[in-house]
This record gives sequence, C-alpha cells and structure tokens, in this order.
Amino acid sequence: MTTMVKVSNLRKIYITDEGTVDAVGGVSFEVQAGECYTLLGPSGCGKSTTLRCIAGLEKADGGEITIADTVVVSTEQGVAVPTHKRPIGMVFQSYAIWPHMNVFENVAFPIIQGSGRVSKDEARTRVLHALSMVRLDGLENRPAPQLSGGQQQRLALARALVREPSVLLLDEPLSNLDAKLRDEMRVELKELTQQLGITTIFVTHDQLEALTLSDRIAVMRSGVIVQEGSAEAIYAMPNSRFTAEFIGITNLIEGNVKQIDAGRLLVGALSGDLWCANAEGFEVDDPVIVAVRPESLEVWETQPPTSENVFEGTVEAVVYVGDSLDCRIAVDGFTLRTFVRGTRHFKRGDSVYVVMIADECRPLPVEESAFMANDSASNLGQPGETSSGPVGVV
Repeated sequence: MTTMVKVSNLRKIYITDEGTVDAVGGVSFEVQAGECYTLLGPSGCGKSTTLRCIAGLEKADGGEITIADTVVVSTEQGVAVPTHKRPIGMVFQSYAIWPHMNVFENVAFPIIQGSGRVSKDEARTRVLHALSMVRLDGLENRPAPQLSGGQQQRLALARALVREPSVLLLDEPLSNLDAKLRDEMRVELKELTQQLGITTIFVTHDQLEALTLSDRIAVMRSGVIVQEGSAEAIYAMPNSRFTAEFIGITNLIEGNVKQIDAGRLLVGALSGDLWCANAEGFEVDDPVIVAVRPESLEVWETQPPTSENVFEGTVEAVVYVGDSLDCRIAVDGFTLRTFVRGTRHFKRGDSVYVVMIADECRPLPVEESAFMANDSASNLGQPGETSSGPVGVV
C-alpha cells in the first residue's frame, strides 16, 4: 500500500507557568492511502496538537512530516510548508462556519482565494459536487446560520472536500452534536470517507466514534502513542490497564501468576483460580491485572456445565436498559459488571454463578509508573488542544 502520511519522531513543547510540557513527545506513525486513522485519548494527551502540527497550525519542535510524498515539516532541514500549501482539508470541532456567507460562499472560499483559486465555472461545479456528496443539494443560497447543527457539520466537511485534498483532517467534528444526531453523522461520515476512498486522520476522545470509524487506532497518553492497531485488536487485546479502561467498559481483577501451562496463565484471584489465554511476558509469582469485558462474563442461575473460571456471586444491582440488563455482581468482595438479555429476570440479592471465558480474559502488567509520573504534567493545559476558528485551513 501507498503511504500517504508519515510522521516521524514529532515533538511539540510548551512553556507554561508550571514548567516545560512535552505536549507531543516523539510520536511516529504512518497512514496508508484510503485509510481512516484515529488518534484517540483523553484531554491533554497530545492528539489535537499532533493533528495541528500535520495541518501546519502548530510549529513542530522536532521531527518530520510527509504528506503525499512531500516533506511539509522537517526541523532538521528547516522545512515548514505553510498550511495553505499543504494538500489537506480540515474540519474543526467548532466547524468555523462564516456567518456572513451563505452555504455556497462558505464552500467556495478555499478555491476562489489565494494561489489555489480556480475559474468561476470550475468553482461552481466543484462546490455543487461537494454539496451533493454531503447531501446539501439545493441549499447553496441559504444563509449559513440558518442551518441545523448536522447541516453545519456537513457544510464544514464539504468545504474541506472542495479543495480535493490528499488528506482529510477531522478534529472532533461530532462533539458539538446531540447524541442522536451524533449517531447519525457517525454513520454518514464513515460511509462518505469509504465512498471517496480519501485518507483520513480523525481525532477524538470518544471511544465509540473511534471503534466505529477507524481502520486503525492510535491510543495516546501523555504525549506518546501507547498502543496502535485495528479497532478489534485495541478492544479485545489492550496492552495496558490504561487502554483497557479507556476503550469501553472492563472489569480489572488483581492477582498473581500461579502457573504457566501451554501458553495459558493461571492467576490466583478472587479467592480462586482464573485462567487466561495469553501468558506472553509473564512469569510465575508476577503481579498481574486481568481485564475481562462485560460480554466475556456468563451469568448462570444454576451450576454451569463447566468448572473453569466459575465463581459464586450475589447480584448487587440491576438496571434495565431496554435490550439488556446492566448487572453488578459481587464476587469475593469485588464487583463485576456484565450485561445479560433483557428477557432474563434477576433482582438484587439473587445468588448466581459467574463464568469468565478464559480465551477472553486478558492479563496485563501492573507497572505503569512512567506514565503515572507524567499524567499530571500532561493535563496542565496545552494551547494545541483547543478547537480552532477560521484560520488557515478551511
């Protein structure tokens, strides 16, 4: 596959009242042509700063960025291509819609101004095509402020696409929408980027958005990437407690390795034995945290047919959420969370058996001190983590 974006050892440093902050601390990754690559992490982790360095809205303090075989940033060579000369389109969290322009004028702006301007006829053709792609046909004369939130989001997307960019940059574009509209736009955005086959870098703190839209996800923490992989791999095989907790709901059970047998790990936990499928990197007596997703737990009212990973428990709470029951079950003083079909009947105080599927129990290392020491510094507040108004990229 063709590499469309390559980021090598990118660094961005801010000087604050609290001292020096490594907003981006040597980040490297590649994005292939047509891929949707997501930078996912909590506020202050450096994801938006990384995106803004790619866009040219932040000046990198180290590293190199290549877009479509063109080096746009190289601190070693002294290269810093201006934002408007980079082959990108960008959608901001705030959309950056110009309220004094109508829909057509907003979309046309990037191709009728500056060195990239085209003829009036070509501009009209490209604007109407962009509006058609985002289902805003017939609204070109409407004042921009009269659009709904979802329409404004699509308008911002059309304006980014009208330049026919090599790479589309999306900085939390759905965060200002209400929950229902966000769900709808998530599907529309995925379908559109797949239809166009456009290379996309998407920044979000929303795990569901990342899992839904991404071909690959880079989980960021304290200015570095802590795990990279497909949405399925990130969810099913987290490499740390941080990733396991940040991506979806998980039960984290502490214990110690008792035995390693045929690539499986036996952990002493919850006053019993807990088998896990993966033993790589662990030795007997190592402390370990076992991550178990709610869907990897089975709840039985009677003794289950298996004897492996079976624990007796008591139902603490049951919340009806429509298609399922959100159950909290106490096992040996620890509360496990799981979801069962809404047609089943559990109530507080019921005695049950919990089975943890061994192949889906993920052992994780306990030690994360290097990140814990940096977390407070990373949350001091970074200028690059704020949303942007109508500057540079449109």
